[in-house]
Amino acid sequence: MKKKYAIGVDYGTQSGRAVLVDVSHGTVAAQSTKSYTHGVMEEYLPDGTRLPPDWALEHPLDYLEVLDITIPAVLRDSGVDPEDIIGLSIDFTACTVMPVDREGTPLCLREEWEHVPHAWLKLWKHHAAQEEANICTRAAGERGETFLSRYGGRVSSEWMIPKLMEILKEAPEVYEQADRFVEAADWVIFKLTGQEKRSGCAAGYKAFWNKREGYPSSDFFKALDTRLEHVAEEKLGGEVCPQGAKAGELTNEAADRLGLRAGMAVGVANVDAHVSLPAVGITEPNKLLMIMGTSTCGIMCSREEKMVPGICGVVEDGVLPGLYGYEAGQPCVGDHFEWFVKNCVPASYYQEADSQNISIHELLTGKASRLKIGESGLLALDWWNGNRSVLVDADLTGMVLGLTLTTKPEEIYRALIEATAYGMRTIIDNFEQAGVPVEELYACGGISKKNAMMMQIYADVTNREIFIGASDQSPALGSAMFGAVAAGKEMGGYDTIFEAAKAMGRVEERTYRPNPGHTAVYDRLYREFKTLHDYFGRGGNDVMKRLKKIKAEARR
Repeated sequence: MKKKYAIGVDYGTQSGRAVLVDVSHGTVAAQSTKSYTHGVMEEYLPDGTRLPPDWALEHPLDYLEVLDITIPAVLRDSGVDPEDIIGLSIDFTACTVMPVDREGTPLCLREEWEHVPHAWLKLWKHHAAQEEANICTRAAGERGETFLSRYGGRVSSEWMIPKLMEILKEAPEVYEQADRFVEAADWVIFKLTGQEKRSGCAAGYKAFWNKREGYPSSDFFKALDTRLEHVAEEKLGGEVCPQGAKAGELTNEAADRLGLRAGMAVGVANVDAHVSLPAVGITEPNKLLMIMGTSTCGIMCSREEKMVPGICGVVEDGVLPGLYGYEAGQPCVGDHFEWFVKNCVPASYYQEADSQNISIHELLTGKASRLKIGESGLLALDWWNGNRSVLVDADLTGMVLGLTLTTKPEEIYRALIEATAYGMRTIIDNFEQAGVPVEELYACGGISKKNAMMMQIYADVTNREIFIGASDQSPALGSAMFGAVAAGKEMGGYDTIFEAAKAMGRVEERTYRPNPGHTAVYDRLYREFKTLHDYFGRGGNDVMKRLKKIKAEARR
């Protein structure tokens, strides 16, 4: 019997990647990555228009370019016959909001709107809607809206409704002109199939949608702004579909462009972190997966729905069917370290790395690994991009405490790594205190494969053994698995994601086990971290927010 394959496409913050996967056992036959041509636009539009603070936009055509380049590449490199590819699906960073017209064309691609920032696609880490998020939280709390407790009691500026509120307030003409607002993931599926289907995962975690109740009531939206009363019906239209469902079939136009077979099954889009669980073989509850990249998402399932403060949501069937999926996360991990090497490392370190033919990250990791725990006297808060869990506050900023004239770059680098580990421990403790036990801890993503020192620090800080996903492209592999489910067993795929995960998902043999001696020292440092965390994050001192306000005023 001929082998069958599926394609998964993972859209990250900086790039997109495609994998072509053998559906019988999950082996990747070929993979290809394309960096976004326009990157993340945080300061200027392509025409030079200046953006305000806390903005993060992307260009929708970059997403189609990823398909046009990576899919032909994996076909060429693998030599696989397109007739043997049974399905395709994608995942995306979210919430990534795009205003489109009646035909589904992004407003920013129309000449009359290309100079208007609010007409562009807002990336997940666009945090300029924090005020609107606060208004959402207050209104939901005052009205006793039941949905609020499912989102940890606070609304994030990263989500759909605050971003729509920001557009309505600052550019009402864009809001009115947009026929609807879609997730970028759903838009790409629309371009592949001609069918607009909303991802139940994205709608559930990022737009307050619930499979039993739908969107919040029109009265709630009216309380936010009278113009929002019918926003769900007027601006968020489209059938909401569960993961693993078939969104449609590949159109003739898309098939010709990509070199694939017309009529091939295309799965409903997913969120990048959530699609990763089956890729590491997780199908049971109470196993927390850290998807570690530019940011880190923590995803876990449970048989029970618990109200956990400070999480990003608990959604029935949101990750795996029949289970409640929980999301938490940290919005700055890989970005954290990238900022540091670009802005704070002297030229002599780069010269040393070049002389050893290693990257600057490898050099700093090597130097940092020789430090004793606590030797630097440094302690950092990992809030360079705000705090997602458990404080849900984009207006918080990073800090490093304990700097002296003898502080070295590798000491700061290690302190930043430790800060992200403390942040994850805070998330784990928060789950357990709310009655959602974390029985096993897993990790996937580039960092988990590349930086053994960092993973050992995480094991020591959390005092837990960490299992590592076998694939170096877990989200893309997970998407390919859902593509195989969309195709179904009759076409050579699977009827459920549980069957696909059993055959295609796995972890590495090696694990990271905590060192009791290290854990004891980290317990002391973590107590100090929590003191700073609560002081600056829970209202003890709002100096970070006051400084951000002064910064915004100065840049006007």
